[in-house]
Amino acid sequence: MSTPSTSASASTSASDRSTVPAGADPDDPLAREQAHLAASRAALRAMRADVEALDIRDVTANWVNAQILTRQIDERIKALADLSDTPLFFGRLDYLRAPGADQAEGADGERFYIGRRHVHDAAGDPMVIDWRAPVAQPFYRASKKDPMDIALRRRFGYTGGELTAYEDEHLSDPTEADTTSALLQREIERPRVGPMRDIVATIQPEQDEIVRSDLSGTVCVQGGPGTGKTAVGLHRVAYLLYAHRERLARTGTLVVGPNRSFLKYIEQVLPALGELTVQQATVDDLVARVEVRGTDDARAALVKGDARMAEVLRRALYAHVTMPTEAVVVVRGSRRWRVPDYELREIVEELLRRGIRYGAAREALPQRIAHAVLVQMERAGEAPDDRVQDAVARNAAVKAAVKAIWPQVDPAKLVLRLLSDAAFLAEHAEGILTEEEQKAILWTKPARSVRSAKWSPADAVLIDEAADLVERTPSLGHVVLDEAQDLSPMQYRAVGRRCSTGSATVLGDLAQGTTPWATRTWEEALSHLGKPDGVVEELTAGFRVPTDVITYASRLLPRIAPGLTPVASVRENPGFFEVRALDPDADPTARDAQVVAACEELLRREGSLGLIAADARIPALADALTAAGLAHLSPGEETTAETRLTLVPASLAKGLEYDYVVLDEPQAVVDGEPDERTGLRRLYVALTRAVSGLIVTHATPLPAQLAG
Repeated sequence: MSTPSTSASASTSASDRSTVPAGADPDDPLAREQAHLAASRAALRAMRADVEALDIRDVTANWVNAQILTRQIDERIKALADLSDTPLFFGRLDYLRAPGADQAEGADGERFYIGRRHVHDAAGDPMVIDWRAPVAQPFYRASKKDPMDIALRRRFGYTGGELTAYEDEHLSDPTEADTTSALLQREIERPRVGPMRDIVATIQPEQDEIVRSDLSGTVCVQGGPGTGKTAVGLHRVAYLLYAHRERLARTGTLVVGPNRSFLKYIEQVLPALGELTVQQATVDDLVARVEVRGTDDARAALVKGDARMAEVLRRALYAHVTMPTEAVVVVRGSRRWRVPDYELREIVEELLRRGIRYGAAREALPQRIAHAVLVQMERAGEAPDDRVQDAVARNAAVKAAVKAIWPQVDPAKLVLRLLSDAAFLAEHAEGILTEEEQKAILWTKPARSVRSAKWSPADAVLIDEAADLVERTPSLGHVVLDEAQDLSPMQYRAVGRRCSTGSATVLGDLAQGTTPWATRTWEEALSHLGKPDGVVEELTAGFRVPTDVITYASRLLPRIAPGLTPVASVRENPGFFEVRALDPDADPTARDAQVVAACEELLRREGSLGLIAADARIPALADALTAAGLAHLSPGEETTAETRLTLVPASLAKGLEYDYVVLDEPQAVVDGEPDERTGLRRLYVALTRAVSGLIVTHATPLPAQLAG
C-alpha cells in the first residue's frame, strides 16, 4: 500500500493515462482525480438542472396528479443536491476484468469511482457509482486474502470538499504488504462537529455484511460503544431503499430512536445519502393516542411494561362480549324471520375462535346474523341478493342485538377502568399478576375521564396495545429500532406492531441498559418484537472510543453485563485520558470552577466538547459556565465553530458523541439512578461518549469498580 500522496510523484499506470480528463496533467494522478471530481460535480449539476427543467403540464391529467408529480420532482431535486463540503466520491476500484466477464474471455478491466450517489454524464455513462451498487461491494470487502478480482483500490482524502490526497492498495499484487490504511484511520479519527455524519467511506467488512443483509430478515446488532451500530442501521436503511425501492415506497420505512435529542443528532445521515423519505420517531411518538402528563414510579412502570399486561388487556376487552340469551326477530314487509338464541351463540363462539381483532369481529357479526336470515329466506323460496343481506344487517333489531352482544369499546376507557377499578383489574389479572403487582399499578386517586387522567408513558403503551386488539395497527416495510436495550417488553410489542408484515433492524448494547426493565437477552427482545427468527450479530471492533478510554470504561462490564465481549478499539491514537481528583474540602463554587477550567483546556483543541454530569448537577454547572463566559448548548442543538460545548445530563447522553468529554462526579451519576447496577450502566454510557479524549473530575470517591 502506498502512503497518502498529495503530489504528482506517484506512479501512473497505462490505465491511468487512458482516461485523463481534458485539461489535466497526464503525469499527475492527483490532478487527474481532482479533474474527475470537478467533472463529476458538473455532471451532477447538469442532472439536477435537467430535473428542474421538466415541464409536467402535458403529462398530468388533473390537479391531484400534478401535485404528486411535483412533490416527486422536488424530492428528486433535493436528492441531487451537491453538498460542497461532502466528498462526491471517496474511492476507486480498478477491476482486473469487467465485472461479470468470464475469466477465459480476458476482458479488459473497468474502473469505477465509488460515492454517495450515482452520477452520469450527458451520454448516460457513469462517472460515480452509488456505494450500494453490487459493483461497489469489493470496496468494502476485498482484501489481500480475497481480492475479489480487484487490481487496485484507491481511497481519497479530502479537506472540506477538496480532494487533497489518495492512497492505493494493489490487492492482486502478492508482493505488496498488507498494511493499515492511513486515510481510513484519519477519517475514523476526524473531529466531530455538528450532527452525526455518515460512515459510507469507512464501512468495514463485518459492518457491510449487516448493511447488505436481505430485506426479508430481521437483524439484531449487539454493539458496544463506538462500534458503529447506529451508523450500520442507518446505512442498512439506505441500502434497502436502493435495493427494494418500489416495495418500500409502498410500505414505508421508520427509524425509532430513544429521544428527540438523538433523532436530531442523526437526522442528516440519510439525507446526505440521498434518502429523504424515511420517517423518524420515538416510541412515545408512536403510541401518542392520549396526552401524557404523569409519571410512574419504578415498580409501577415495571409491571405496566411487562408482557403479561397484554393478556390482561385481552381478557378485559373480550369480557365485554356477552353470549345472547334471546332470539333476534327481523321484520321485512309482512314476514318475520327469527334467528334463535342457540344459533346466535354459535355465531359468536365461531367469531371468538377465529381470533380476529375485536373490532373486525364486531363488524362481521351483523353480516353473520343477516346471512342466517337469508338462509331462511332461501328455504322459504325467496331469492335474496347481497343488497338484501346488507339491508338485514342494518335492521334495527340486528343492530340492537350487536350492541348488546358485542359492544364498542374505547381503548383508553378500557385502560382507565383497569387502572381505576380494583375489582375489574383483579377479575382479569387473576393468575397473571400478583396482588402486590395489581396494587402497584392501581391509581390511588382514580381519574374521572380519559381527558382528565394524568397518563404516564407506560399507560400510553397499554392504550396502544388495547387499540391494536380492537383494530390492527398498519405495518411498515422496515423499522430500525435504535438503543433498543432500554425498551420494556410492551414497548417492543408496540414497535413490533409497526413492522408485523415487514422486517426490522434492532440496535443496542446490553451493557448500556439504564431502565429497570432493561433487556436481558436479545432473543427475549426479538420474541417480544414478534421476530423470534431474527439473527443476532455482534460488533466488537471500536472505531470511535480511544483505547485508553474504552479500557477504563470496560472495568464496569463484569458488574453491569457479565459475559459480554469488551470492545477492542482499532484506533491507532490511544487518545487523551486523565482522571483528576478535586479537593473535597473546597467550596462547591471553587470545585465547579475547576470543572469549567477542564472544559476551557479541552476547548483549546479542535472539535466538539461535551460536559456530562448527573442530572442534579446540571443547574450548578450551567451557572458556572455562564459565570466563566462559556456559551453552551443543550443536547440535540447543533454545535458550530463558535459554540462547541454542550452541557449534557447523564440521562440524555446515550447515543451522542463528542470529540472531547469532561465527566463530572462519576459517583453522582451512579447515585442518580434507583439501583447501583443501573447507575453503573449510566456511568458506562457517560464514559464512552468521547472520540478523542476524556477528563474525569471528582471530589467524592470514585465507584469501587473504577478505583485502582
